[in-house]
Amino acid sequence: MSTAVRIAAFVAAVVAVFATALVVGRGIGPIGDNGEGAEAMDHTSAGTAPEGAESAEDAMEDAMEVPGGLMVSSGGYTFDLGQQTAAPGTGVPLSFRILGPDGEPVTGYDVEHAKELHLIAVRRDLTGFQHVHPTLATDGTWSTDLALTPGDWRLFADFKPTDVDALTLGADLPVAGRYQPAASPGESRTSAVDGYQVTIDGELVAGTDSRLRLTVTKDGKPVTDLEPYLGAYGHLVALREGDLAYLHVHPDGTPGDGTTEPGPAVAFVAEVPSAGAYRLFLDFQHDGVVRTASFALSAEASEAAEPPEPSDSTPTESTPFESTPSESGHNGH
Repeated sequence: MSTAVRIAAFVAAVVAVFATALVVGRGIGPIGDNGEGAEAMDHTSAGTAPEGAESAEDAMEDAMEVPGGLMVSSGGYTFDLGQQTAAPGTGVPLSFRILGPDGEPVTGYDVEHAKELHLIAVRRDLTGFQHVHPTLATDGTWSTDLALTPGDWRLFADFKPTDVDALTLGADLPVAGRYQPAASPGESRTSAVDGYQVTIDGELVAGTDSRLRLTVTKDGKPVTDLEPYLGAYGHLVALREGDLAYLHVHPDGTPGDGTTEPGPAVAFVAEVPSAGAYRLFLDFQHDGVVRTASFALSAEASEAAEPPEPSDSTPTESTPFESTPSESGHNGH
């Protein structure tokens, strides 16, 4: 067969295939049309959720509740530090703003625990803990002084914008200079500060309310005249070692309610999201001075629900075995 004849035969074959495909395509109809071909297809295009359904990202975000202090921005609010680094010193000036969803500084706050904003500063090795209350200027700038040593510091702004849920945002502040990080002390349930001794009783269990009791003594004698501080006889902050997640800890009772005693014991309810090591810092006031006691506790994993009692009947091929969902439920925070 000559070359010309072979080419002509190839062209004829291609034309025949194309014609056949055209006829079949017309019979089926275009994908996404209302013809029979479209009925076998999902009417939702790939990557698009049906109307009224959450996107995968929204569903994931709803399923995860992140502990406070891990993010610099949340809910449209941003912890805006006025500086990226700081020099070491005992009275280092610090200024910052809380930016709202519109990008402007927030100027309206609700009072929470007797203050509009609580600022926690701690070095990342969990030394140098400070709890201060900055001053708010009319332009939305907060100002305070901190005692800073060389190292990487974490700052937590705990606040509640007017008519908005309370937030805790965190930001890093490197402090210039050489330093040696402190080693973790391991479990520590007693703290001595300025002649006072504070002990903590109770166990932390992840994913549930844990009751803690802190007892204050001085020179071996119970302190029974603690003074109110931030609306309670003590203020407790808990930080998770490693990522420094900031955890809310709530006191039991209120000074002057007729039942809450001013010492020697102060009770709290803490909820930690995971097993692991935590540092706890108690601010308490006596003789007009606020002091801070620190502790190191390990949180236990919550106990799994007991498995269901075995059935008397043995599963068979005609009766499929069905597993019982776990009732452990609570995921922590």
